[in-house]
Amino acid sequence: MDPNPKNFPILSYVMTRLPSMKRPPTQPDFDIEQPPTTPRSPSKPVSNPEPYFELTERMPHLTDPHILASMHAAVADVSQTRSLLKTLGDRPDHEAVDIAKARLAEIDAMLSNQLDEISLSDKVDPEEEKRKKAFEREKQMHKTLISLDQMHESYDKLLCDAEKRLEKIYESAKVGGRKVEKIDEGAVVMDDVHEEVVAILADAMSNGAQTIDLSERRLPFLPEAFGKIRTLVCLNLSSNQLEVIPDSVAGLENLEELNVSSNVLETLPDSIGCLLKLKILDVSSNKLDSLPDTIAHCRSLVELDASFNKLTYLPTKIGHELVKLKKLSIALNKVRNFPTSIGEMVSLEFLDAHFNELRGLPNTIGKLSNLKVLNLGSNFSDLRELPDTIGDLTNLKELDVSNNQIQELPMTFGRLDKLTKLNVDQNPLVIPPKEIVEEGIGAIKVYMAQRWFDMLVAQEEKNRREQEALAQASWLSRSTTWLAGAVVGAAGTVSLLMAGENDDPYLEEER
Repeated sequence: MDPNPKNFPILSYVMTRLPSMKRPPTQPDFDIEQPPTTPRSPSKPVSNPEPYFELTERMPHLTDPHILASMHAAVADVSQTRSLLKTLGDRPDHEAVDIAKARLAEIDAMLSNQLDEISLSDKVDPEEEKRKKAFEREKQMHKTLISLDQMHESYDKLLCDAEKRLEKIYESAKVGGRKVEKIDEGAVVMDDVHEEVVAILADAMSNGAQTIDLSERRLPFLPEAFGKIRTLVCLNLSSNQLEVIPDSVAGLENLEELNVSSNVLETLPDSIGCLLKLKILDVSSNKLDSLPDTIAHCRSLVELDASFNKLTYLPTKIGHELVKLKKLSIALNKVRNFPTSIGEMVSLEFLDAHFNELRGLPNTIGKLSNLKVLNLGSNFSDLRELPDTIGDLTNLKELDVSNNQIQELPMTFGRLDKLTKLNVDQNPLVIPPKEIVEEGIGAIKVYMAQRWFDMLVAQEEKNRREQEALAQASWLSRSTTWLAGAVVGAAGTVSLLMAGENDDPYLEEER
């Protein structure tokens, strides 16, 4: 919940210096360009390091107490919101929020139907009243979850606004209140680019172009008229300055390949879901914090690259409809969880999710029977274990789980017969032990397969003992029943004999 120093350098600097705050003892956020350093021995005392020295070198006025005081006042709302969110807890994952919204809609529909029925009847059913109250309590629970998610969303926007406010305060202080006029160095170039784009657009519309390459043109926007080139099959807009993709992209009904990588996109239009023939989509190296839910409608997608963005989740239903997807790359994002629907991507062969914040994998990952390459490296302290269903990935050839906190490979690991490349470096592995890991993938597979076999044998022996115990208990029960029956039978015989003593005619015969 603390501002990330990489994204909000000034705000992070100011927040750590609020009088009421103490710097947390946690390590600073991992820098992609700098690998983690080996911690020093605890026997050697280490003074609290200054993580912002580079910032103060670039912005020396930050050390001015008057400027810092002004900045403190400017971020009071951020401080209060952060304290509140720390009390309420972490942001719920996207799938949980979607489920809560869907359930809320169901409950509202049911309650509405009940009201209609009650209005037609004069009687009040106590059971219906109880059910209504239960639904109301459940509604409140779902609303609370959704509200928490919305608060975190607002907090993210608050951080962006605060960083901009601090930048303005610093600039004003640096120039003594004088405004700094910025010269647009690309203004002259932009006129030429605009004319070139218009010419390309006109030519494409008149000649029915199928391919257009506008990469590396410093384009700030894409004209809406591009949506009218219905013959277009391939469109390359990479390495520009695009902030948005126009909704008119929905008109590109024959588009099969779209490359908008290396721009400054913060969102994708919902209309992208209208591209039903789209096979390859590259949105890497932008500023996307989410993908639209409608992307699941692009059912012809074979490759999707959303690496180098700010994604925190994938759409909940993305797996149910992207059943033709073979390659999914979401490296260098902030994804915390895969949706359970990912197991429905039955055609998936390549999945790259390294450098994220994954806390685990859903059990449905085992349904990806065609998966050949899986990269889960560098999720660091977040990824601590793999599910047993990982053993169901029978076609897996390459697996990277390096730089995580995995202590034990799943018991089913030995079933990965086709695995030829494995990276488990920088994990506190206990099973298999270090000496086995050093021998290579063959030794690891043999070791884990033996553990699996031993587990099956132990389980079979346990089942056998349980069956013997049950059989013995059943035999004792039958023996006890038989003995009780014999006793009852013997007692009956004796009773008959005793009852018949007085009726013996020989004994009653007069002598």
